[in-house]
Amino acid sequence: MSDRQPFINAGLRALAQNLEGVDRSAYAAAGRDPCEPIFGLGPKHAKIAFFGRDPGREEVNVGLPFVGAGGRQIRNVLHARDPDMAGDAYFWANTVPYKPIGNKAWSMSVKRQFQPLVAEVLLTQWHGDNVITLGREAFFWFALAQSKAVGQAIKTHWESADRFTKSLPIEYQGPTAVAGRTLTLHPLPHPSPLNAVWFKRFPNLLADRLDALERR
Repeated sequence: MSDRQPFINAGLRALAQNLEGVDRSAYAAAGRDPCEPIFGLGPKHAKIAFFGRDPGREEVNVGLPFVGAGGRQIRNVLHARDPDMAGDAYFWANTVPYKPIGNKAWSMSVKRQFQPLVAEVLLTQWHGDNVITLGREAFFWFALAQSKAVGQAIKTHWESADRFTKSLPIEYQGPTAVAGRTLTLHPLPHPSPLNAVWFKRFPNLLADRLDALERR
């Protein structure tokens, strides 16, 4: 944990205090504080970060991200590649570290509120540069508070037929007083079982992404 992490957590808790749309019943059922952010984080020097949308019910129950049905898809692939690691060598974060009611995507206004702090997490708590994004919401998050050129590049990439096999380097601008850096985005579909079009194909797509990154 860096010196900034307690201040980041305090900022997230302050934003969550009066945040409408938090699934407070799920937090109450799990006996958890609805203002406590659910972040996975990970080693500062991890080569790869996984970036998703937001926590679900299982994540609230456990207090960790990426442990529901979609997250298990990811972890199963990682475990098959290296049973001793199974996720410990990666960095984990979400666009908004709180579960929304009905697991609906957070509104753009909410994502904008949290963006500076989440960006600071990525840029200060992690020193890598390869981000595997999970689904459209996570991929387009990287256009928030960025230049029009970056936003257009993200839109163009997503509209391409090979968006899940090609990668996109961007010059990511950090919030005030936080230095940005080049990040390379490697988009994948959302691994949820509800994503019927891609759910069965997801493990192979993830394995291909990891193979390509390991060859670098």
